Amino acid sequence: MLGKIEFVRKLALNFCSLCQHVAKTDIVRVFSFTAISTLVKMLTGLIGVKVVASVIGPAGVALVGQLNNFASIAMAVSSGGINSGIIKYVAEYKENENKIRLLLSTALRITVCCSLVVGILMIVFHSLLSKIVMLSDGYSYVFIIFGITILLYALNLMLTSILNGFKEFQKYVKINIANSIFGLLFTLVFVLTLGLKGALVSAVTYQSIMLLVTLWMVRKLPWLKWSYFKEKIDIETTKKYFRYTLMTLTTTATVPVSQMLLRGYVISEISPVEAGWWEAMNRVSNMYLMIITSSFSVYYLPRLSELSNSKELRQEIFKSYKVIIPMLLGGFTLVYLLRTIVICILFTPEFLPMENLFIWQLLGDFFKICSWLLAFLMVAKSMTKTFIATEIIFALIFVGLGFLFMHWSGVLGITQGYLVSYILYMICMVIYFKNLLMGKNEGNR
Repeated sequence: MLGKIEFVRKLALNFCSLCQHVAKTDIVRVFSFTAISTLVKMLTGLIGVKVVASVIGPAGVALVGQLNNFASIAMAVSSGGINSGIIKYVAEYKENENKIRLLLSTALRITVCCSLVVGILMIVFHSLLSKIVMLSDGYSYVFIIFGITILLYALNLMLTSILNGFKEFQKYVKINIANSIFGLLFTLVFVLTLGLKGALVSAVTYQSIMLLVTLWMVRKLPWLKWSYFKEKIDIETTKKYFRYTLMTLTTTATVPVSQMLLRGYVISEISPVEAGWWEAMNRVSNMYLMIITSSFSVYYLPRLSELSNSKELRQEIFKSYKVIIPMLLGGFTLVYLLRTIVICILFTPEFLPMENLFIWQLLGDFFKICSWLLAFLMVAKSMTKTFIATEIIFALIFVGLGFLFMHWSGVLGITQGYLVSYILYMICMVIYFKNLLMGKNEGNR
């Protein structure tokens, strides 16, 4: 009996020691930094989704989803696709003031030029974009407004990327909290006063308004001075950023376009209401993945960018898996068990049939995050060709599987194709990085 008690005591001590060790790891500290921000963002997102869904219904949610996909493309192009590059190179050269000046000055000029071009094109081709994106010519005004405000969005994204690169975690969290609250208020005012029109306008403008909030909160930081942005554009720095432009634009041209193609097919061939169910499932997915992806951008990408030793990279990756996989399994199981309650809280009874989508979406998201822990290496280490190739190939696979499974299962088939495509993507990442994962060719890369 005493032996069993001693065994239990030692087991408890070992478990407590393991918890303390995990709690001290950098990635867990970042989770704690971002926990409040994530909670606020989730709560504001819950309120926003509930109000929007109640006011405009499933068909309206599908239209907003189409616009959001286009907006993500336009926003990435307007920033030159360099924001991951800003995070990487600022994290890498943050101790070199001269290098930082070149990085920030070049980033500003690229951002302004690209956003002005995109804005002008949207204003000129507003009618055509309305027909292609929204499947109707009645939404031209949205693209005119978007074209006018997109420069502000691009500048805001540039500033938050710089902040991220400098690892100003607490400041970054405060800005995210403020943006979430102001963004919610902005969206609610437009949706409650203008209905669907308000939802569409707020979808393409609220991020731009956040520039004022960000500027106010970073005004005292040492790098927010004109002297850091007044250098001429640097050719070598531009070439470095261009690698990230290619990677970002590839992602931008694959993920949203894939969703737009599949959603457009559902709207025209199956039902706008069912398209709204799938878009609602994507909204739920984005909300619970926020906890993981926020730490990816705040901690994981800058950390991988700093490391050049294969052994240290491998240790960082496995440490992240040990923390994130239990979180995913526990969180996703809870979401699945509470799926009916989640739908009732977030949406209206019209959305209850989307309950069948949860299992496939959750499994797909699990493999998605697991594969991203490896795929982020391609971004951190500027593996441009490999990244572009895999993004295009697996986007085509997702679209192909989505159309194939839709013939058998309707809108449910999209989530089934999503799962299969990310299982294949995970296998591909493991094979590609097998030497690093197995500890072969240890040493500096």
